[in-house]
Amino acid sequence: MTAEPHELLVQKPGFFKSEDWWAVWLGLLIVALGAGQAAGVDLLGWVAKYNVWSDIGKAVAPNSKEFAFLGGFGSMLATYLFLLILTTAGAYFMGSSVKRFVAGFTILYWVTVAANTVGNFAYLAATPNNLEKFGIGWSLGLGELGFVIALVLGLIIGNFFPKAAAFLSTAAKPEWYIKTGIVILGMTIAIKTVGAMGLASTVIFRGICAVVEAYLIYWPVVYIIARKFFKFTPEWAAPMASGISICGVAAAIATGSAIRARAIVPTVLSSVIIVFVAVELLILPWIATTFFADDPLVAGAWMGLAVKSDGGAIASGAITDSLIRAKALAEYGVNYQEGWTLMAATTAKVFIDVFIGIWAFVLAVVWSVYQIGTKRSEGKSYKVSFREIGDRFPKFLIGFLVVFGGVFLWGITNPDIVKAAGAGAGQANLLRSIFFGLCFFSIGLITNVRKLWAEGLGRIVGVYALALFGFILWVGLGISYLFYHGILPPVVAS
Repeated sequence: MTAEPHELLVQKPGFFKSEDWWAVWLGLLIVALGAGQAAGVDLLGWVAKYNVWSDIGKAVAPNSKEFAFLGGFGSMLATYLFLLILTTAGAYFMGSSVKRFVAGFTILYWVTVAANTVGNFAYLAATPNNLEKFGIGWSLGLGELGFVIALVLGLIIGNFFPKAAAFLSTAAKPEWYIKTGIVILGMTIAIKTVGAMGLASTVIFRGICAVVEAYLIYWPVVYIIARKFFKFTPEWAAPMASGISICGVAAAIATGSAIRARAIVPTVLSSVIIVFVAVELLILPWIATTFFADDPLVAGAWMGLAVKSDGGAIASGAITDSLIRAKALAEYGVNYQEGWTLMAATTAKVFIDVFIGIWAFVLAVVWSVYQIGTKRSEGKSYKVSFREIGDRFPKFLIGFLVVFGGVFLWGITNPDIVKAAGAGAGQANLLRSIFFGLCFFSIGLITNVRKLWAEGLGRIVGVYALALFGFILWVGLGISYLFYHGILPPVVAS
């Protein structure tokens, strides 16, 4: 049987037993290796770099000339072995079957590699200024299409080949992969902040303001819709409101646990949320590019506020970043720096994740004080401690903040190392891209659309659809426009 989404995301206590903490450890290790560039030591030069190609022989190569002897396949193999060792160690400590994880991860990795390679084919990925270089007359300019290919492949396997999906489920851990990628992303964002202090601080500050304003609106409205219009009990309405408005599956699970809901509640909600995330991921980046190519940070923040999972939101931000840069170059002749649209999406999503711990703690207190739902009928009192907010707080954010803060302070106190540190961040980002691809493929694998409908989840789908398409998308867009309109990314120096 294919593992349920909530089974893939339940967190165990301890520094070496939860996906969140292992995202921190893997992210910190990769960032530390990338930082070796600042000391003149190339520790990640062997990592595979995926190039836009018209000649398949040039599609993949080691990112540093010092490791050119490895060739493309050698660099892919070295990257595979490195990631296999690290993730298998994490899987072992988290209690997964090592044999099944190794087998599953091997398939996930090579499918991701294939999707990434195909997605970089020149007719699909070349930007307008590089068409002549590849000897072609046109290109779709979809630089992150490999992620979409990985997602579609995952959806096909997950829905039409259930036995294969079940076999791969041990390694299909989308939240672990994306959280590791976010920790690594902290290095790039810190370097960008040092290089463009005023703009970066504006993006981060406005991202915090946007999140606070959005979620003062989102949660209560979803809760009211679920209770008043669809007649859900508080046991269902609270996790539903958190999952739809805060951060998808993780928020639904945390809230369900905080109010001591039955296990079936976050289980069912997880299935619905993941399906909607997959749909948003396939649609929203193209809508954002169509209407906001001249306002990239609005588009990025919208992805962070609208897509309800870390994987979906950050991946949508990455796709939107690529699409908008290609369109801006083709239509306006403006060559925006890579990553700023993604930065806006990441900033919004990271601060959204803070609400998981805070809101779970608040709801635990409210359910205890007012004896809501099953508590009243059971006559039990649940006392909450302030330690719970620490237990609920997403640990991978600690890694992100440590990386961001450490690299930022290092950069502003040692300006001479910024360029080298930027090169190291670029190397770390190659691994971050692999983690993103693994996340996309995993999301597809665990998205069982047929099972969702077979379980008759019409009312839950109704709440989600009404909330998402009725106001979350548009409130999120309005708030993104309010805080980011007119703020443009830096352009690449000619």
